[in-house]
Amino acid sequence: MAVSGSKCRSCKEPAVIDLPRHNANFCAEHLLQLCRRQVTKAIEDYSMFSPDDRILVAVSGGKDSLAVWDMLVEAGYEADGFYVGLGIGDYSDESGRFVHAFAEERGLTLLSTDLRSDFGYDIPTAARASKRVPCSVCGLSKRHLFDKAAIDGGYDVVVTGHNLDDEAAVLLGNVLHWDVDYLARQLPVLEARDGFPRKAKPLVRLTERETAAWCVIRGIDYLVEECPIAAGNRHLHHKDVLNAIEKESPSTKSAFYNNFIENMAPLLAEHGSVSSGDLQHCTRCGAPTSGEVCAFCRLVATASPHEPVPVELVLGRRGRR
Repeated sequence: MAVSGSKCRSCKEPAVIDLPRHNANFCAEHLLQLCRRQVTKAIEDYSMFSPDDRILVAVSGGKDSLAVWDMLVEAGYEADGFYVGLGIGDYSDESGRFVHAFAEERGLTLLSTDLRSDFGYDIPTAARASKRVPCSVCGLSKRHLFDKAAIDGGYDVVVTGHNLDDEAAVLLGNVLHWDVDYLARQLPVLEARDGFPRKAKPLVRLTERETAAWCVIRGIDYLVEECPIAAGNRHLHHKDVLNAIEKESPSTKSAFYNNFIENMAPLLAEHGSVSSGDLQHCTRCGAPTSGEVCAFCRLVATASPHEPVPVELVLGRRGRR
């Protein structure tokens, strides 16, 4: 990771990383300081949570979720982790090992659930049974379980590891389709409402490369491989497009995302509140829903009786692009 011959902008010691969007190089110590400042600024600017709040961090075993958990604990916040076993073959087995090792080494509280053991299905099976894209059933499952764990555990906020690259890519996709409902909800913080907990994204001012550097410097082992059934996901394509632009014009991603948050999001706020609609309680699990039975319980009913589907069959159906 060292940058040959380059000096840290802050102390002139040998640099370990170059960050073109900041037009600067940084040593390990000052890279960590930069990350801390950016996370603190995000928390304060968007009033994400207070030192007295109980935080539940959604962890996957990847660099971003483990980095944000580490940053919050280091900063003195009361933050526990929550992990969902998705049943995606070796990938899920590996991700679970990284998460549990991280928590055990630091004496942190980790809550967990497993889709196959606790609900009778896994993501490959749910995708085949429901005839939906794997990423869709995965997102639905995780959102429901994160919300439920936070409400049941009395947590004040759910924190996710979405970084600047993630948010800019999602924003690009929503803008290309002018999906106003999604654009209205694409905020660094979603306040608690209608039985849903507050949700926050403290990493929105940091890139993937910066959170990866945080993990390397802090000695955090994480799962490097991408989810095997995410191949071909449009989100990844949008990331590639933005990375190509960023290479030619550093800081484009941050300008794109931050200008949306500052200039466009306020104009969409009313639309977001109007489109939320009236919700009631799911007759099966009690979660807020627009219908009699929530989407998660419908998915469980569809997928749990289905014969388990090997990951390889889902890979074959999606193909690699």
